[in-house]
This record gives sequence, structure tokens and C-alpha cells, in this order.
Amino acid sequence: MAFLSSINIIGSGITAQHLRLDVISENITNINTTRTQDGEGGAYRRKCVVFEAETGRNTFRDALAAAATIVNDDRLRMPSNARYGRTAGVRVAGIIEDDSDFKLKYDPTDPDANEEGYVELPNVDLVKEITDGMAASQAYNADVTAFNILKNVISAGLEIGR
Repeated sequence: MAFLSSINIIGSGITAQHLRLDVISENITNINTTRTQDGEGGAYRRKCVVFEAETGRNTFRDALAAAATIVNDDRLRMPSNARYGRTAGVRVAGIIEDDSDFKLKYDPTDPDANEEGYVELPNVDLVKEITDGMAASQAYNADVTAFNILKNVISAGLEIGR
């Protein structure tokens, strides 16, 4: 049933873009945060989501483990460690912190100012975050559109059988 793997691929894209939008909103929320919750560590550091393609192909070892069976009590069973039917799509490899430099603002009256009177501001750029948010939103909408098209195709296929 190839349409089920298509649903999984589309669903992985929707989930990934949803997480990306969450991280972008966290960055925008902390655009003026000059210290962490515990009061140490400096300004908020921008976060980015890293995606990784899932090919859906099993390695030879996975295929061999899936093909192996154990005879026990006159029943055929798959080993518990066998992984089979991996699905292609996108996966979140991680959320990393942007290591670009912080912005500096001269304000010696700020309690977070250093010895020279400069305050470290987060390395979050509002224009970049809005642009990334628009791209993530468009990708999310494209995934939803692909899902609706697949749903219509499946529905039409079921109607043929009647």
C-alpha cells in the first residue's frame, strides 16, 4: 500500500515544519532577553532546526534481520530487534544554537551591562525570523495541500470499486 507511505512522508513534513515554526516563535519571543532564567550565561542565543532526509531504504543488516525468523512453539515469529518498513520523509536531526556574535548596545545603567557599559543582546534578527517563518508556513501549507490531494485520490479510488 504505497499510499500509506505517502501519508507518512507528508506527515513527517508537516511535523517538521510545525517544529520549525515553534522554534522561530521562541526566537522572536526572546528577541530582547539579555539573561537566561538562572541569571547566568548571557543573552538568549538563536536556535535553528536541522532537518535530515530519510530515504526509507533499509540497510542490508535491517533487511536480513527482517527476513530472519525464529521457530518457537511451532510458530514463525519476527525477531524483536528487526526493523522493517522504514518510511521515507524528513526527520529533525536536532535543534542547534546559532553561534554568531551577539549584538552590543551601550547602556551602562543596565544591570546586565559589562565593565565597559555594553549589554549583549540576542543574535536574533527579526527580519530573518519572519522570512524563515514565511518559508516554513509555505512548506507547511504545501504539505497540507499534498495531503488533501492524496486524500481525494484515495477517495476516488475507493469510489471506483463500488
